[in-house]
Amino acid sequence: MSERFLVTGGSRLSGDVVVGGAKNSVLKLMAAALLAEGTTTITNCPDILDVPLMADVLRGLGCEVELDGDAVRITTPAEPEYRADFAAVRQFRASVCVLGPLVARCRKAIVALPGGDAIGSRPLDMHQAGLRLLGAHSTIEHGCVVAEADDLHGATIRLAFPSVGATENILMAAVLAKGDTTIDNAAREPEIVDLCTMLVRMGARITGAGSTTLRVSGVASLRPTEHRCIGDRIVAATWGIAAVMTRGELSVHGVNPKHLALVLDKLRSAGAEVTPLADGFHVVQKERPRAVNFATLPYPGFPTDLQPMAIGLAAVADGTSMITENVFEARFRFVEEMVRLGADARTDGHHAVVRGVEQLSSAPVWASDIRAGAGLVLAGLCADGVTEVHDVYHIDRGYPRFVEILQELGGTIERVGVDEDRLLSR
Repeated sequence: MSERFLVTGGSRLSGDVVVGGAKNSVLKLMAAALLAEGTTTITNCPDILDVPLMADVLRGLGCEVELDGDAVRITTPAEPEYRADFAAVRQFRASVCVLGPLVARCRKAIVALPGGDAIGSRPLDMHQAGLRLLGAHSTIEHGCVVAEADDLHGATIRLAFPSVGATENILMAAVLAKGDTTIDNAAREPEIVDLCTMLVRMGARITGAGSTTLRVSGVASLRPTEHRCIGDRIVAATWGIAAVMTRGELSVHGVNPKHLALVLDKLRSAGAEVTPLADGFHVVQKERPRAVNFATLPYPGFPTDLQPMAIGLAAVADGTSMITENVFEARFRFVEEMVRLGADARTDGHHAVVRGVEQLSSAPVWASDIRAGAGLVLAGLCADGVTEVHDVYHIDRGYPRFVEILQELGGTIERVGVDEDRLLSR
């Protein structure tokens, strides 16, 4: 049996929601534990499927991993294994973040090419190019990234694009390299800053976190530490957009509102009253939202992870919106599912034009990735009748207690099983 969500439209979301740790940070923090022998503890970990999946990857590398509520304790041996096998890695993309730490600690890494969301090509060219400049030899062999180095040395590395994953892998390799490393055009996301903060606590020497230039002075070894993961800005923004789409009122806690400055400005443009809080924000939407244009860009631009929710908002807004996707070329793949729900949307390359309608109409839809799944659920909240959302395991990979939180906020949604034969016959 697989599972699906049954979403009944017409509810106005209201209440308070507390956001847990960031998916896009915690998995990289877990990988960073490989850099030091001993026990590292990460708190404020989200209750999502990807955390135990990453725990399995680390166990395969010789670590002991204990999941205890919102804490993860990782005990790394003196000599970790250097091979991350296909069975553990294939399920999610973030597993490739063990590449840099393994090269740094073991001077060798064999990491199966990962699987994950169907949102477009995410090649490892920049990861490999950065490791080569640090002194590693890196190739793709038999479906794996293979990297080896007799020694790692500092280098000046300029990324062609501010890739989060490449920045993280190069950074985690550079902290144990001899000499100084400069990473130009580095990613600036809050999750990168969070990783830098933890690495510095472990004894790394890093400056420039949050800027386009990271400077690293390599050290001989790192020590284990305890670190609290930052709040998930994507989950927080999802709830904020849900409030606007359903003309609701929500207080969202557990996140730094400065990490969402542009997103909150977009909600204001849609007609919402948005008030920053010490640990989040409060949003009220009294009328039908106005159409707003969105263009995804690396941080501090509008996050590509929120593009499906932006499409959902545009689908019910008053007016016509233009959404431009500048990060992942296949992220519009899910738009045809929005069209099933009655959205008036057309895509052309990197652009989507969405003409808002008063109300969407229920239909069976299929989630192709974490964020597309969440966007489809939000659209279902604005549709007549009951919308069936399938392949909801994607949503569980990125959103803790998704169904339960929506229910607590007044949404009508339930999780049910579905016959595999029915899915195969669609």
